[in-house]
Amino acid sequence: MDFEHKSVMLDEVVAALDVKPDGIYLDCTLGGAGHAKAIGERLDERGLIIGIDQDEDAIAAATENLSDVPCGGGIAHGNFSELDKILNNFGIDKVDGVIFDLGVSSHQIDTAERGFSYMHDAPLDMRMDRRQNLIAYDVINRYDEDRLIKIFREYGEERFSKRIAAAICQARKISPINTTGELVKLLEKNIPHTKNGGHPAKRIFQAIRIEVNGELEILESSIKKAVDRLKIGGRIAIITFHSLEDRIVKETFKSLAQGCICPKNFPVCICNHKPTIKILGKAKTPTLDEINFNSRAKSAKLRVAEKIGERELNRNF
Repeated sequence: MDFEHKSVMLDEVVAALDVKPDGIYLDCTLGGAGHAKAIGERLDERGLIIGIDQDEDAIAAATENLSDVPCGGGIAHGNFSELDKILNNFGIDKVDGVIFDLGVSSHQIDTAERGFSYMHDAPLDMRMDRRQNLIAYDVINRYDEDRLIKIFREYGEERFSKRIAAAICQARKISPINTTGELVKLLEKNIPHTKNGGHPAKRIFQAIRIEVNGELEILESSIKKAVDRLKIGGRIAIITFHSLEDRIVKETFKSLAQGCICPKNFPVCICNHKPTIKILGKAKTPTLDEINFNSRAKSAKLRVAEKIGERELNRNF
């Protein structure tokens, strides 16, 4: 299968996870298995790599790509929100490391018929998991105007959300909006061009994709599940590609690393809230060489945290 995807910050992820030869690692967004293979090549026959992806094309490519790694492992067709169930199905309790590489893959963008790209005319689809019913056509042609405004504003951070939603609702009264090309033409008419704003459809396509795939609503709970399944000393590495994802990751890490959450005016702690992770440094970004090689890496950020236990708590708090 022709599955082209350049894994972002590959060396940084492997270094951040501090891979142990006999460790168990979970890749929650397997894709073509670029990160998973790099991890698997550092494992021996005692190690395991488990991958999760909701895209059948990715699973086929990953299966081939991981065929020669020395460790054991398995691949699950599902969403990372199901990671507890998936690990249980493999008989795994705790893992040594977890990777999330969020967002849409290069393969999905470049496969025109998937409908992710505003550069190709295709049916309005945008499903990462083609087993689900909701597609981009439904969002554009069936959501009411207020709901469209909310999605465009919250998921696309689009300042012309009202104008765009009104234009869509007016256009679909005449005939349904069937393709990405039709939607792009409508957006180009209703979003003023700016020198540094990028393509006028970029933010709207991002918003529709996030809505179709429920990307943000499952992220915080999935991070917490992943941290819960880490061994003490295990690490979680998360790559984000836009501010909405990164804000959730940053705030979730912050809450998990926080100790007492009692009001400041309480004389003693009564919440007994204990931190479960320590954040390892600030967010990392790709090198200039990587950005020059892969322009889609430009907006990436890598955040890393480590699971801590009572001994670590006593040492640091």
